[in-house]
Amino acid sequence: MQNGQPSRTALSAARYRADHQDLEGGRIFRDPLARAIVGDTEPGGATMPEEMRRRMRLFIALRSRYAEDALAAAVAGGTAQAIVLGAGLDTLAYRNPHPGLRVFEIDHPDTQAWKRERLAAAGIEIPASVTYAPTDFEHGNLDTALAATSFDRSRPAFVIWLGVSIYLTRAAVAETLHRLGRLAPGTRVVLDYGEPTVPDPNPELRAAMEQRRQQLAAIGESWISYFTPADMADLLHDNGFRIEEDAPAATLAARYLNIEVGERAGGPHLIRARVPA
Repeated sequence: MQNGQPSRTALSAARYRADHQDLEGGRIFRDPLARAIVGDTEPGGATMPEEMRRRMRLFIALRSRYAEDALAAAVAGGTAQAIVLGAGLDTLAYRNPHPGLRVFEIDHPDTQAWKRERLAAAGIEIPASVTYAPTDFEHGNLDTALAATSFDRSRPAFVIWLGVSIYLTRAAVAETLHRLGRLAPGTRVVLDYGEPTVPDPNPELRAAMEQRRQQLAAIGESWISYFTPADMADLLHDNGFRIEEDAPAATLAARYLNIEVGERAGGPHLIRARVPA
């Protein structure tokens, strides 16, 4: 993203979550605050073909559902603090269903300031359980950001890191995982990553994807880093994590929609890992 401006892709992701509430009734993931924080704006991916918008909308709903299901399991096991990396316009902290759970939102300071403006405009209260920790993933230090808060490094945390890794250099992804891997044993992380893809056989969707890449590059939020499952497994293991699951988007679609969508080489994955005892 560009300094002095909030992340535009954060707004796009929030629009998709809001559109999922409107178009699918929140079938996969219910977020009653999504539309309020987005406001009455154009739909996510308004310039893209409908099929591409649908795919993106469902994937964003799937990844939020996957992360928050895993968070609920962690809270049931005693975890009492969550970190949302690259929080954007995520609303977990403002509809927090877990009494006693503290949420630490880490994001670029410009995006955080913009988010607080949108929360105020929507009349969404910021609960006392939310703490903002500004940082820049490419140039900042996660440890420094957390040290300025009441985050307890002696206790495990649950980390949600969605929609960020593809925009970072591999070095920045590795650095963040290195910092996370030094958190307390029992800490879990859910993140998504992009596997290199085979071009879509549909020429319209293939052209739309290329146009999207160019649009993101023009606003300074290019897709930079892709990982094979083996690459990501090595990166997590090297930084102290054990993988619990690596799920391609098609696997999650089958799980949450009870449909077979067919496997395609590459594309987005959700991965859940933990810091072992």
